[in-house]
Amino acid sequence: MRVGRGYRWRQMRVLITGAAGFIGSNVADHLLREGNSVTGLDNFDPYYDPEQKRRNIAEAREHAAYRFVECDVRHVEALGRVFDVARPDAVVHLAARAGIRSSVEVPQSYVEVNELGGLHVLEQCRRRGLVPLVLASTSSVYGSTAQAPFSEDDAAMQPLSPYAASKRAAELMAYAFHHVHAQPIAIARFFTVYGPRGRPDMAFAKFTRSLLAGETIELHGEDTERDFTYIDDIVDGVIGALGWVVRERGFDTFNLGRSEPVRVSRLIDLLASALGVTAHVRVGTLKPGESPRTAADVSKAGRVFGYAPRVSLEQGVSYWLEWLVSSEAPADFRAALNRSAR
Repeated sequence: MRVGRGYRWRQMRVLITGAAGFIGSNVADHLLREGNSVTGLDNFDPYYDPEQKRRNIAEAREHAAYRFVECDVRHVEALGRVFDVARPDAVVHLAARAGIRSSVEVPQSYVEVNELGGLHVLEQCRRRGLVPLVLASTSSVYGSTAQAPFSEDDAAMQPLSPYAASKRAAELMAYAFHHVHAQPIAIARFFTVYGPRGRPDMAFAKFTRSLLAGETIELHGEDTERDFTYIDDIVDGVIGALGWVVRERGFDTFNLGRSEPVRVSRLIDLLASALGVTAHVRVGTLKPGESPRTAADVSKAGRVFGYAPRVSLEQGVSYWLEWLVSSEAPADFRAALNRSAR
């Protein structure tokens, strides 16, 4: 199901890192539908089941204009060979080590992937004539000091986790490359993305599994709020940022969110109602690295390239449950839904 605005430009060769992941695979599908050629790069990191990632790109791999390469952005020479073959007109860099709580336990891997991997991508873009780049970042860079709604003008200098710090460091390196080399870059800060192909460690998947199993959900803070943003709206934002950086060849940062924070407890209630089950919730405390609230000011993205999120949380829950019964979804979801329907 697509609700996108259908941004258009001349057909391009686009390289997407992290192409088998949640956001990357959806961006690739959109670009292919618009007539572009796509080279997808991913290392199938075992942070979650690589089989889900392979399902994510199954449709794209049937497309004549799609090429997939298994590669790790930490490996400089291999990455250079991918750039040589792809000859991209633009790059969307989504490859990253994700997960706030995991970053607290193993921060080194976040530096290696998010900071050094990002540097390697910047270098390849610079060496090949300043290829325009969309760099994926996160609302986590704002920490707990920014006033809601978070604005791109906020300092974002007090990250609460190694994950957030690594993404902010990648942003700062990107600015340095623009300042020194005039590298064209659009930074996209994502706010709590959900929907089809979503990672199994994210709230939608975790809550759905717990609800179907009749397990108690631990809520991290009674008043915790998140700016839940449906994947199609995020894809529209990435495409808008890509069109901007290709045209303008400048540097800027854009929030991509729904701009409508919702209590996490409200999400649990919506999922439970849609699944026809009773939610069992235990209220705990925020974990280290977590922020009590995220809220996006998306006025800049709206003004610059027409970003206008359309999918409400209620609609998004419906689309999420539709996907769970599809062949793309993990088999355990389909089995659990079948059991609950009996």
